[in-house]
Amino acid sequence: MAKLVVCNIMSLDGYYADSDGNPLVLEMDAAFDAYNLERLRAADALLLGADSYKMFMGFWPAQAGNPEAPAVHQEFGGIYGRIKVNVISDSLTSDDIAPWSEQTTVIGRAEAESRVKELKQQADGDLVTFGSRITWNALLQAGLVDELHLVVGPAALGTGTPVFTGASGRLRLAEIRRLDGSDSVVLRYEAPVA
Repeated sequence: MAKLVVCNIMSLDGYYADSDGNPLVLEMDAAFDAYNLERLRAADALLLGADSYKMFMGFWPAQAGNPEAPAVHQEFGGIYGRIKVNVISDSLTSDDIAPWSEQTTVIGRAEAESRVKELKQQADGDLVTFGSRITWNALLQAGLVDELHLVVGPAALGTGTPVFTGASGRLRLAEIRRLDGSDSVVLRYEAPVA
């Protein structure tokens, strides 16, 4: 059975984004990209929320053929251009997914828990979530997240969008890893599964 692995950046004080909802204020350096590429290479499929889907698919696939992009970004682009993507959304339209419709499956919020259970049964590699904070918080609360990888950056925002919303409970710390050449660390937690 596949694991549902959530990867999310956060500030030292627990925020995912600034008060305007912009996560790009957090340090996303080369070490951050390299770590996320590790997770992406291990993925059999992605599980995203609608906003993250639009942002990632609108950017990453084009990087595969961009000669000015770093090699890591080109590899990201190549994987994003072919990997299966499942999107939890009640708002995405066929126009929203048109460029990637062959690799995209839209799952309504009402059926999210049952479909994620099915996906975990069917996948060989990890089912990975990047960003998609609202989606993974609901799945964590439902006991469907197996691992939570929090990339903690070297900044406090003071205010903003908290990384946790509605999810509660105890997690088990499995690993602390300092990213090479960076002031960021990865806190890898194992979540109890319902």
